[in-house]
Amino acid sequence: MGADTPRSGFGDVAPHTIDIAGRRFTIRRAERADLRALVGLLRDDVLGTAREQADDDLSAYERAFDLITADPHQLLVSVEENGAATVGRPTEDGGAAEVLPVAADEPTEPPIVGTLQLSLIPGLSRAGTTRLQIEAVRIGEPAQGIGLGGAVFAWAHERGRAAGARLAQLTTDKSRADAQRFYARLGYTASHEGLKLDLSPDA
Repeated sequence: MGADTPRSGFGDVAPHTIDIAGRRFTIRRAERADLRALVGLLRDDVLGTAREQADDDLSAYERAFDLITADPHQLLVSVEENGAATVGRPTEDGGAAEVLPVAADEPTEPPIVGTLQLSLIPGLSRAGTTRLQIEAVRIGEPAQGIGLGGAVFAWAHERGRAAGARLAQLTTDKSRADAQRFYARLGYTASHEGLKLDLSPDA
C-alpha cells in the first residue's frame, strides 16, 4: 500500500485530553447533543452572526450533522472544558505521585468551548495525495489566548496523518487578520487564492 493510499476514513476517534494553563480540555467526536453549543460558537462573531440562523430551529443543522456523521471521511469535532487540570501529590511511601483534581467541583455537563470540521479529500493531483481540509474552526473567547487552538490543530494534523492525508489545507475569510496570523504561526502559507460562488436558489 502506498504512503498516500486513502484509508477507510477517520475510523474510531478516541477522546483526547489535554491540560493547558491549569485547565483540562477534551477533544472528541461531536455528538448530536452538542449541536446547540456548536451553532452558538459558529454564530458568535461578526461574520457568523450574519450567516447563521438566529432562531432556535436546529433542523437545518441536524440534517447537516446526520450527513457529516454518516460519511467516514468527515469528522465534526467538539472541544469541551472539563474543569481544572490535575496536580501530582507524592504518596506516603515516596512512590509515584497520586493524581488529584485541583478543583473540587466539576460541571456535570462540560461546556463546549471549541469546534472544527475535518474532511479527507482524495485526489489525483500531487501524485494521488489525500488532503486534510480543516474548516469551521472556532475557539470560544473564554478559552482563547492560552494555546488551546494550537493544541487542537496539532491533534487534527495527527488525525489527518493517521487517515492517510499528506497535505493540510484551510480557508479563512480575508477580514480575519488574527486568524491569518495564527495559521501562519502554525506553518500554513497563503499559497493560493480561494474563491466562492453562492449556489443557493435565491442567489
